[in-house]
Amino acid sequence: MKKIYLLLWLAACSASLQAQGVFSNKTTAALQKVIEDYPNRFKNIKGDRLTAHTRAVDYKSRVEIAGAFNCIVTEYSASPKDQYSWSCELSRSANFEQAKASFHDLYTQISNTIIKIGGEKPFILNGKYEAPAGEKKATAIRFELLSAPEAVHSLKVELTLYHTTEWKVMLVVYDQPQYDVAMNQSESQ
Repeated sequence: MKKIYLLLWLAACSASLQAQGVFSNKTTAALQKVIEDYPNRFKNIKGDRLTAHTRAVDYKSRVEIAGAFNCIVTEYSASPKDQYSWSCELSRSANFEQAKASFHDLYTQISNTIIKIGGEKPFILNGKYEAPAGEKKATAIRFELLSAPEAVHSLKVELTLYHTTEWKVMLVVYDQPQYDVAMNQSESQ
């Protein structure tokens, strides 16, 4: 009888872990696809043109996270070369505590994710959690790419909670020009 209870308990634990993993995998699977296409300047995930601004053009992203409000690829005209970003609004809330909980949940999904780009060694997304405070209008966590290949050295991944008319959580993958990367590295030394 004890064996049956043990088997049922293990099955229940396994099912709950799998259910949790499915939700987590939707975010990390989308992030994996976006980062994989970064060396291609997001051309494989760039969908229909949405809007054009003076120095930028927004496109619908072909990679979306289930439940997100909108995911876009933006192409910025910049010197000496164009820059790109992928952004996805993951949640909205008028309630700060609810937004804070969503921000924390998304952080735990992304933190320590292993990313593999074809033909390269895998690398890890790692960021230090900063708890949002209601009096601050924005909190951002920039994930480091530990042991990242050369192809993604100027890539940045950032999770942000900010307030405009409501609290929003955004996930952004973007270019940081090489000169900015070099400046940041020299400042940290």
